[in-house]
Amino acid sequence: MSVVLITGCSSGIGRALADVFKTAGHEVWATARKTADVDALAAAGFKAVELDVNDSAALERLAGQLEENGKGLDVLINNAGYGGIGPLLDGGVQAMRRQFETNVFSIVGVTRALFPLLRSNRGLVVNMGSVSGVLTTPFGGAYCASKAAVSAVSDALRMELAPFGMRVMEVQPGAVDTQFAKNANHEAEQVIHESSAWWPLREGIRARANASQTHPTPASEVARDVFNAVQKATPPRLLRSGNGCRVLPLMALLLPKGLVELILRKRFKIDQSL
Repeated sequence: MSVVLITGCSSGIGRALADVFKTAGHEVWATARKTADVDALAAAGFKAVELDVNDSAALERLAGQLEENGKGLDVLINNAGYGGIGPLLDGGVQAMRRQFETNVFSIVGVTRALFPLLRSNRGLVVNMGSVSGVLTTPFGGAYCASKAAVSAVSDALRMELAPFGMRVMEVQPGAVDTQFAKNANHEAEQVIHESSAWWPLREGIRARANASQTHPTPASEVARDVFNAVQKATPPRLLRSGNGCRVLPLMALLLPKGLVELILRKRFKIDQSL
């Protein structure tokens, strides 16, 4: 039985991952930010921990709890994240900083805090990226940039942790049936305003917020793919799962960049002059 810690387990892929690992008999430490979500996880039989992945003091407490558990840590899944939607210049530096703090900086912070426990078990680090880190879209610039950074961080960690017998796997989901679209819509509506230069393009912004829910794959299927990959003697460096997870990267790789931009401008209703 392995000890597995998963961040961002309140719903979606995180909760599905917690379920699949627990069903297989592993000891699952599931974290969430909100007390109600932690209570629900505890009631479901997980070792539930309230955790803000950007809170260094909370990370120290978590590391202490795991150390007291006395079993080390076999698998860390850095799943916590969110998608901010809207024009880059409307959100500005503050919105981009928030996006990177949750999606990128937390990976380094959580992994650093739990490194001694992972090292003792020659553990595996799994970082949740996105195909959005490969194919950049309008109105998702901060999110896409953060997921591209997840790839770079994962590659660096993979090389730097190798001397300790540790491995790193990046997961790039496509469209998955989660709360992402609902949350993205909420984020977008906070940005969309009549004073914005992009106000006439607001339907395109809303279309981008909903893009991840075009024929989405159930979160349970993605979780199962991740679980199966983790069980391999040599987990893959990169795992793609979910609708569009292969087509979109191929589109970015094979088509001329100018053509890709024209397709995306039409898709998100910005093929016009203001």
